[in-house]
Amino acid sequence: MAFSAMNPLRILICNDDGVFAEGIRSLAAAAARRGHVVTVVCPDQERSATGHGLTLQAPIRAERANELFAKGVNAWGCSGTPADCIKLALYELLTEKPDLILSGINHGPNLGTDVFCSGTVAAALEGTLEGIPSLAVSLACFQWRDFNFASDLTMDIVEDIFSSKWPRNLLLNLNIPPSDPKTIGNLRWTRLSIRHYEEQFSRRIDPRGNTYFWLAGEAVKDLDSAGEGPKEWPSDVAQISCNAPSLTPIQPDLFWRGSISDLPILKIKDQLVR
Repeated sequence: MAFSAMNPLRILICNDDGVFAEGIRSLAAAAARRGHVVTVVCPDQERSATGHGLTLQAPIRAERANELFAKGVNAWGCSGTPADCIKLALYELLTEKPDLILSGINHGPNLGTDVFCSGTVAAALEGTLEGIPSLAVSLACFQWRDFNFASDLTMDIVEDIFSSKWPRNLLLNLNIPPSDPKTIGNLRWTRLSIRHYEEQFSRRIDPRGNTYFWLAGEAVKDLDSAGEGPKEWPSDVAQISCNAPSLTPIQPDLFWRGSISDLPILKIKDQLVR
């Protein structure tokens, strides 16, 4: 389906920061202002770093939340994870399949291999697995609260792609630097960086003298490491460090892309595994 002003998109929006997050409200409002049909189904509380987790041992509840969003936006707050929200929206809450799924705007970055634990990216990935064009968007700072530029850039990107064709199995991961729009550089295609952390855990003592741990690692700023992709493309971390937006194409297929000859030869119970 190609986008035009006479043919608005049906857009489903999710996040992992919860229904009260300013980022998702800004994105939904921007999409509605452009005449698109917008539905929000997102967690009723923060569900950051839940990855692609699903709720299997408890019921999932959804309540209307239209009053939290711009006029014309239909919204639900859901007790489940971001991936739960997309599944519930597609199979229970929506009467028509959306043309596009947006996830975000996340409060904080989703760069490099951090996408594996990101609830924001997981919601978009769930859409991709369902054959729906999907984009995850993050503002690369936890404290920044002006989401207008990020919202407009997101809509510019998706409308531009829909004016031609969204390739099958393409998941887009957009990160935007926290800065005055007048100082932000040009958008570029990027590769996923390889993220490493130092001092992963903070060891603490509770009032009863028992040890507990708080996950509190700091990302190592590595501008050079990157995975697959054109070598002339910068990593997403390097692009953000240049104060410019990063757009990374991802696909769900995680199959090994190295040489098959590099796989180990296995001998199990006298059977040679090739």
